[in-house]
Amino acid sequence: MHPRLAEIFEQPIPSYFTLLIIGFALATWLGSRWAKRSALDHDTVIDLGLFCLIAGVAGARILHVVADGYFWDYVHLCTDPAQVEWHVTQGQCTEIAGRWDAAAGLCRPAESDCFAWAAFWRGGLTYYGGLVVASAYALWFLYRERFPLLKATDMAGMVIPIGLFWGRMGCFLGGCCFGTRTDGWLGVSFPEWSPASEAQWRAHELAGPELASFPVHPAQLYEALGCLTIAAALMLLLHGRKRFDGQVFLAFLMSYAVLRFGLEYVRADDRGGLLGLSTSQLIGVAVVAVCGVLWVVLQRRTTRLLTPAPA
Repeated sequence: MHPRLAEIFEQPIPSYFTLLIIGFALATWLGSRWAKRSALDHDTVIDLGLFCLIAGVAGARILHVVADGYFWDYVHLCTDPAQVEWHVTQGQCTEIAGRWDAAAGLCRPAESDCFAWAAFWRGGLTYYGGLVVASAYALWFLYRERFPLLKATDMAGMVIPIGLFWGRMGCFLGGCCFGTRTDGWLGVSFPEWSPASEAQWRAHELAGPELASFPVHPAQLYEALGCLTIAAALMLLLHGRKRFDGQVFLAFLMSYAVLRFGLEYVRADDRGGLLGLSTSQLIGVAVVAVCGVLWVVLQRRTTRLLTPAPA
């Protein structure tokens, strides 16, 4: 875990957002190269990447606030900070300018903050929220620019998992999205005051958050490896053999949904849930269902267009 890569003018450079930007930049660059090879306007792809970064972060933050179990904390931060609990020691409470509640043995916000929900740089982003908002914007943007829509989505299907790889590596350095406890050889112990240590302390598994966590599954690395595998399969195996435009993007959405569905069983951080499934699993089920329908529709449409009319 290394949440800060460096400092510039005594200001920390967060690892997560640095790697996230690297991922977006690399994905945009690969997309622009694809556009040049396809004799399409690569400047449109560059603009698309920049605006999708903004839309994606906004959507990811909104879904985090609404669905990750912190909604009422953000509400109370604005209306009644006394109802918010920060599980840190008294010394840590002082460092973050909180107010120590001696009776409860908890740290509480010293003052209200009605804009805490928007502070994405503090952490708290949900992938599917970013995907939905960025995709909606991309569809509108590509339609406005009269760019071949389905061809562009296939390009996105190849480069998005590469961006996700970098994002999950940033999660690993930042300590978020950690896994459940394990005694296996793949287990990773995060240092003191990491999200894993604090979660295990709150679950009464660890004596205090100032201790290193018990070994957990490196779920972030599992997902990073899975995303690289998806990207390689789509680029090397499917793209050159696709039967209809849009197939690569649909294959990406479904394969990532399956990957994420399985990974949720080894992720330990609170992600909300319903019917025994996490928010991401529920969204994944819906994604696979919708993509399955679109797959059949697009394949039939392509077959119909390629079939010669009877004489």
